[in-house]
Amino acid sequence: MPHPYSHIPELMNLEAGRSLVRIPVELDVPFTPRVRAIVDTPEFQRLAHISQLGLASKVYPGATHTRFEHALGVFLNSLKYLWQLGRDPRFAAVVDSHRAEVLMVSALLHDLGHWPFCHPIEDMELPELQHHEAFAAEFLKPHRELAQVLRSEWNIDPAEVLDVLEPITDSVPLRLMRSVLSGPIDIDKMDYLDRDSLHCGVPYGRHFDKQRLMQSLLVNEAGDGLALSSKGKTAAELMVFARYVMFSEVYWHHAVRSATAMFARSFFELRGRFDLRAFFELTESETIRELRQAARGTDCESLTEGVFGPKRRLFKRVIELTHSLHPDLYSQLAGRPYDFLVRVGRRLCESLSSVLGRPLSPVDILIDAPPPHREVEFNVSIFDPKERTYQPLNRVSPVVEALAKT
Repeated sequence: MPHPYSHIPELMNLEAGRSLVRIPVELDVPFTPRVRAIVDTPEFQRLAHISQLGLASKVYPGATHTRFEHALGVFLNSLKYLWQLGRDPRFAAVVDSHRAEVLMVSALLHDLGHWPFCHPIEDMELPELQHHEAFAAEFLKPHRELAQVLRSEWNIDPAEVLDVLEPITDSVPLRLMRSVLSGPIDIDKMDYLDRDSLHCGVPYGRHFDKQRLMQSLLVNEAGDGLALSSKGKTAAELMVFARYVMFSEVYWHHAVRSATAMFARSFFELRGRFDLRAFFELTESETIRELRQAARGTDCESLTEGVFGPKRRLFKRVIELTHSLHPDLYSQLAGRPYDFLVRVGRRLCESLSSVLGRPLSPVDILIDAPPPHREVEFNVSIFDPKERTYQPLNRVSPVVEALAKT
């Protein structure tokens, strides 16, 4: 029986090794004329000017890779997932060829709405800001070149892509497509763990069996998301651990968090000086220039210059609060709104000014509390073919249960 997606040009090229573009590390991405048409648009090219890990390069100098490179990696993963899942009759019955192509385009454009230093800005959850997926709609408006390419080259309505990226309607096919793009074992994590690890020069995000995971993919019991066969259980455990260690050693490294906290506080204080819609369309270098210029002569100048100036001057840790270290203080600050942390920090500066007998700037002490939604748990089911049952990974894996909850 022929593969249901074998006529899709990009999948044919993946199998035949034709019309490819090379990205690290030794990955060949099918680059057909219609893929090139998307990549060559101004809306997509802007991703080449946005780094994937933002301020992590202040600690890991190699971490200067871009969302452009990452988007191509996620697109490649979408083809690999479709090739595997197309063999599952339940998946092929729900995701027809057109939906498969919508999923491919959505993978390529999944970071379209990102702006420079997007995540630390979003983590503040300021009421005037929309999420980056919603911001993608700006780049898919009818007058934009990207929207015209989708219609002319792919026969895809931009609204179909937006509905995958930022749910508007609900259906079983859409839930299944979204789980491929954004779920426990999605094509996004499969790329960024490996790619971030490679560019940071650390091994942690690469020590799981991606091939085994992909070969284990199938549809979950409800038919609206992904699950794994039992042969993928160990690979899934290793992926959970890889993500856990990448957070602890890279994404939440104390010096990375210092630079991030300094950037976030300066943006918080200076945001009223910018037209945010125009600001978020800037390249990374333009964003840095605008922020430094706005900070001149203000309390925030020490923050912006410490991170982006000619001499690196990152804040040092004074105290660290965890479940086990100073639990009472931790419980009062963890998961609280960003503006609450700012108010506490300002009060602390005022109090210490009195104790020290000299004035402190309101931004001399920063409180950095990671947002509560940065979870580690992978909520995915494991299918046992002998028992014909689906069990949550954390129920069949004490390793995952411990990492997620303890």
